[in-house]
Amino acid sequence: MRTAIQLKTQPQVRHPVQPHPAGRSCEHGWVPEALSALTEQQALSIYRQIVYNREFELQVAEALIDKKITTPTYLAVGQEHIAATLAHTFPKPMIFAQHRAHPYYLSFGGDPAALRDELLGLDSGCAQGKGGSASIHDPAIPMFGHSGLMGDQIPIAVGAAIASGRATLAVTGDASVEEDYVFSAMGYAQAKQAPVLFVCEDNDLSILTPVATRRQWNMTDVVRSLGMYAVDIADDPWLIAWHIAQMDTNLPAFLNIRTCRHLWHAGAGCDGPPEWHRFELIQARLNDLGLGKSCGKIDCEERERALNLWKNS
Repeated sequence: MRTAIQLKTQPQVRHPVQPHPAGRSCEHGWVPEALSALTEQQALSIYRQIVYNREFELQVAEALIDKKITTPTYLAVGQEHIAATLAHTFPKPMIFAQHRAHPYYLSFGGDPAALRDELLGLDSGCAQGKGGSASIHDPAIPMFGHSGLMGDQIPIAVGAAIASGRATLAVTGDASVEEDYVFSAMGYAQAKQAPVLFVCEDNDLSILTPVATRRQWNMTDVVRSLGMYAVDIADDPWLIAWHIAQMDTNLPAFLNIRTCRHLWHAGAGCDGPPEWHRFELIQARLNDLGLGKSCGKIDCEERERALNLWKNS
């Protein structure tokens, strides 16, 4: 199994990650009951999608290093498992995302070739080569592209959910939740009982500025004050699945998911060693469950699939 980021050309390392405050751990919010949240078949299906998401992103990183992609690109290496888990536990929503959204497109049924072509700026891309990494758009999933204004997908998602009555996934980051219209949109969603699952992928960084430098309040506490179901947890797939099961259809709800960015905010460089390596932790748990052989087969198959997709790009 591949157990570390492997690129043909090693990226430049910049600004090693410093120790983080309480709440930043791979076991944050863990409950033993979460181990029963996924069957073996579900865990392997999620793992397959995780591996493909990761291998796709590593191929994107190679394309960036080789300068085949020259536009700003936001890679989800280290965070690829969140979208894979949500796609299996919160199926068929309308999707509104922002940075590092490639795994959402892939996990919820987007065409990998169309995403590849979008990143390469081709007319055959999912947004005709005009959106790029931060504005992935495909109504067929349905996933709606981002404008570039931080956090504006949140009020748009709330409006779309209220107008349509459809389950909606609104994904943001720990910096975007600080925008004032995010608070008001969440408050309106709670007042109208809009069917929205809000997810914050909290990697503790706004480009390079940690949360503790930017604010002294916790987003989960703020959302709870609205009367909304809200939890602050680590990025463990079993834990995410367990909380979604607890929500049932009780929406709106908010998941603040502590995670680790392995590469730069934009581009293929490396910030330094991550606080934890969730991909390796997932592999270890599956091995403990006696699924190591199946995982090895999945690794080979999904790596080959990603390589074949990109080899002639």
